[in-house]
This record gives sequence, C-alpha cells and structure tokens, in this order.
Amino acid sequence: MKKVVNILTIAGFMFLGAIQSTQAQEAAETSKGFRQELKQRFIEGDPGFMGIVLVALILGLAIAIERIIYLNMATTNTKKLVASVDEALSSGGVEAAKEVCRNTKGPVASIFYQGLERADEGIDAAEKAVVGYGGVQMGLLEKNISWLSLFIALAPMLGFMGTVIGMIKAFDTIAVQNDISPAVVAVGIKIALLTTVFGLIAAIILQIFYNYIVSKIDSIVNNMEDASISLIDLLAKYKK
Repeated sequence: MKKVVNILTIAGFMFLGAIQSTQAQEAAETSKGFRQELKQRFIEGDPGFMGIVLVALILGLAIAIERIIYLNMATTNTKKLVASVDEALSSGGVEAAKEVCRNTKGPVASIFYQGLERADEGIDAAEKAVVGYGGVQMGLLEKNISWLSLFIALAPMLGFMGTVIGMIKAFDTIAVQNDISPAVVAVGIKIALLTTVFGLIAAIILQIFYNYIVSKIDSIVNNMEDASISLIDLLAKYKK
C-alpha cells in the first residue's frame, strides 16, 4: 500500500510539473506573439507620429523612474530619527544631534540639521530655518514633475494629431480615386485609430507613474512637517 502511495505521489508531482511547463511555454508564446503584434501595429500606424509618441513615452518614463528612485532614497524613518536626535540632545547636546543628522540621509535629516544650526540663536530662529529649508527640500522633491505632466498631455495630443492627418490622407485618397469604397479609405482610418490608441496608452502609463510619484511626495512632505514640529518641541525641551 505504501508503494502505491509513493508511486501516486511521484506521478502527481510529474503531472504538476508538466502542467507548469506547458503554461510557461504558452505564456512565452503569448508574449512573443504580443510583441510581434505590437511591432506590426506600430509600423502600420505611421512610424513618423508613432515614433514621436514613443519618444514622449520614453522621456516620461525616464523622468518617472528617476523621481521614484530619488523619492525612495529620500524616505526616512522619521520616528527613529526623532528618537535618535532626542537621545543625542540629552546625552551630548546640539553637536551630538547634528552629528546624527549628518549621518542620516534624506530631506528630514537635512531640515533637522539646519534647525540645529540655528538652535543657539533661539527657538524662533530654529523654527524659521526649518520652515525655510523645508521649502527648499519640497522643491527638490517636486523637481521635473512639470515635465512629466507635459508628456502626459503631449502623448494623446500627438495621437490625435496623427488621427487628423490619417483622416486627411483618407479624404485625399477619395479625391484622387474618386471612390468612397471602404478599401480606399481603410488605410487612412486605420492610421488614425492606431495613433490615437498608442497616444492614449502612453498617457495612461505615464499618468499611473505620475499619481504614484505625487502620492509619494505628499507622504514625505507630511512626514517632514510632523518631524519639524517634533524637532521644535525637542529644542524647547532641551532649552529648559
């Protein structure tokens, strides 16, 4: 009986392995077919306009990826930083707290450092430094976002322009051949629709990245504001 169970178990694993192998092969064939279809549609949709839309998509993705990397590197565990600064202020004073900020990456640590630099001038001076440098850091977080917005707007507009040009070509063909049959206008209409679709796809992809980046910036800014308030409270406690 035990041998039968072992045989059935081995057979089951072999069957599952065969199914997974078949699924992987089908997925690879589907991916290859999709790439070929996409390449064919790109060529059919007038490479001139499709190429411009593709350039807009590539540039937009480059900006989006750069911003995502920068924002992820700018993300700091603010609670841990505040606790470290509090401990440093209690044990070693302002200089020890500044050393903690120097050894920590991110905009929050930079803001803390600027506030601590003005700590000897009073709480008001430290608060002004924190607010002023916070604006600088916010500008760095939002750098190049306007360009990403431009490419989001530009991609569908280029697609619609290709649509208009495709329709003009279709009417030119009708005028030349003096025939309004479907075969005559099909090519122009096909170009028009393909450029529109490609432009909309590019805009949708970039819009998804844009929304993620904006939400990430909002999260970092909220942490910066909360941490700045905590720093002022720590300095007020340290001065007493």
